[in-house]
Amino acid sequence: MSVRVPPALVRLGARQVSRHVLNPRLPWEVQRRRLDKIMGPWPLPRGTSVTKTAWNGVPVEVVMAGQTAGPDGGDRGVTVVHFHGGGYCVGSPAEARDWAARLSVRAGCRVVLPEYRLAPEHPYPGAVEDARAVMSHVLEEAAAFGIVVVSGDSAGGGLALGAALALTGTTDGAGRLAGCMLLSPWLDLTADRRAVPDLVRRDVVLSPAWLEACAQAYVPVADRAQPMVSPLRADLGGLPPLLIQCGTDDLLAPDAEHLAVRAAAADVEVTYSRWPGMWHDFVLQPDITVAADSALAQAAWFVGHVCAK
Repeated sequence: MSVRVPPALVRLGARQVSRHVLNPRLPWEVQRRRLDKIMGPWPLPRGTSVTKTAWNGVPVEVVMAGQTAGPDGGDRGVTVVHFHGGGYCVGSPAEARDWAARLSVRAGCRVVLPEYRLAPEHPYPGAVEDARAVMSHVLEEAAAFGIVVVSGDSAGGGLALGAALALTGTTDGAGRLAGCMLLSPWLDLTADRRAVPDLVRRDVVLSPAWLEACAQAYVPVADRAQPMVSPLRADLGGLPPLLIQCGTDDLLAPDAEHLAVRAAAADVEVTYSRWPGMWHDFVLQPDITVAADSALAQAAWFVGHVCAK
């Protein structure tokens, strides 16, 4: 059921998340607990199943809303692997569970949410290793679910793009990576987030201080330009089709724009959309704002588009 909330009111709520959850002065464990408390109880569409298991040693949630069938009623055999955000330091599958269930309804797919290891307890390359392990499993088992799309929001977008880059030029007889969806992605840990003061003021969720605290906990400064840490700096040639979504008031919007430009120049198929006045990770709030609904509809279209190729 849709519960429409005026964007201005949702913006106020998002600002509270920034102040009371994503606050660099708070211990990581406090941030994690508060974020899960906000995101965990959100009601899912009727008929949604959430199965907890492990793939190659990495805990995952498999989210399916009813049958994984397309609009024509046929089994589309599609898996979307979505890596949650949280600056590599906070977050869990609960953050993206509602989005995953609603994508499953619209796109006729199953959505897998990995619970990868977090910094500072598990700094780089812990999250990258877990992402590779999950992708290896899903491609190996693709005899049953033969088409794979990798996805991620915020820091999870960095993991998703890194996973797609790692698979570029490889083949797997059991399945294929059909596309990559990046929602408000964090793709360059070397960038100075204070460089655009107006954007700093407009983003009600992220702050440069919090992003820097996350980066410090995740990886040493000397390693931040590595392609698997800052995939925006990698050679993008050979990537599968990309869907890139962000809001104009997102502190990470420059990463999305730069990726769209660089990937298109590398002859990658790119669909890039920006929503005016929307903040970081607004896309994870479908059925609350019209903008998030349109972003979800576009994501479902993209899954169908790349799977039809």
